Amino acid sequence: MEKILDIAEAIANEKGLQPEKVLEALKTAFVQTAKRVINPNFAFEAQVDEINKKIKIIQTITVVADDDEKLQDEETAPAYMAISDARSYDDQVELGDQLQEEHDLEDYGRTAASQLHREIEYHIQRMVEDEVFSKYKSKVGTIVNGRVTRVDSNNATYIEVDEIRAVLPMKSRIKGEVFKVGDVLKAVVRRVNMDKENGIQIELSRTSPKFLEALLELEVPEIEDGSVVIEKSARIPGERAKIAIYSTHPQVDAVGATVGVKGVRINSVSEELIGENIDCIEYTNIPELFISRAMSPAIISHVEIQQDEEGKNVKAVVTLPSDQKSKAIGKSGINIRLASMLCGMDIELVENDSMTPENAAVEQEEEKDGVDALEALFN
Repeated sequence: MEKILDIAEAIANEKGLQPEKVLEALKTAFVQTAKRVINPNFAFEAQVDEINKKIKIIQTITVVADDDEKLQDEETAPAYMAISDARSYDDQVELGDQLQEEHDLEDYGRTAASQLHREIEYHIQRMVEDEVFSKYKSKVGTIVNGRVTRVDSNNATYIEVDEIRAVLPMKSRIKGEVFKVGDVLKAVVRRVNMDKENGIQIELSRTSPKFLEALLELEVPEIEDGSVVIEKSARIPGERAKIAIYSTHPQVDAVGATVGVKGVRINSVSEELIGENIDCIEYTNIPELFISRAMSPAIISHVEIQQDEEGKNVKAVVTLPSDQKSKAIGKSGINIRLASMLCGMDIELVENDSMTPENAAVEQEEEKDGVDALEALFN
């Protein structure tokens, strides 16, 4: 067991782990080995011998009264010693004192050596897994790049991301996307799990609103540096999305910065999302105004917010000109669905008899042209 501290340092360098944590794992491995090859009921402690670069195994024995019940229990008895027996070694011993006895695992032969090897291997592997788990747990909601290694019969796509393999389920792919082995793709880390049977499992997504937000952060410097903040987002993957943004700097136009010159920034994100149309909306904490903006391109006349008994906004009654209803609903109801998702409440449309000034002017002009045509016909 010589030079075990050098071994700990070598393992730390090879695996990219902290030497202190590796040393703690080795101490745990020594304690577990001692319990297995000496006695599982003994109380062991691993101590570091800095001078000899060794780990010593110390058995701790607690001194109790002669009639203590722990001495009668076969399982607990090995960890305790009656005070009368302890005083035969040291007459200064008192109740509750702890005596220590050193054990050398080398005295237990090959059994101890092989058991220690397995324990060290197990604890180091667990530490590596914990490090990887923590690393990717912190990446939830961020974009990763990877190469496709396999597509199974359920169309789940397996992607190699750095030192680990992640999965992009069929449900998390944008409609119409097809991947093959060797393709390189971007996705957002949606979930990270770890269990004893399957180890670390990383689930990716290309349909999450977080993926849209992460792509915008990569493409728009103002979002990355915090000048523009994405407050909310909603998506119907592959079709349309709405994002609510605001500026933290008086000289930065949130919508203009996000869209870019001639739409170059927003179009770049749209291409990654298979042509998904993205509406940029300036966020406001006034719910009526925010809903009015979220219903764009429809022009809204009035918004009334309804609340539940707890004072929570649950429904918005939106009044709008009759000629704006189709725009408010959108193709297959997509516009009103996204607005509802973005605002976090149901939206009810109520038509009034009026029309927008632009459409009213067009209709009056068409009526005038019709009258003039009739007059010309009869004259």
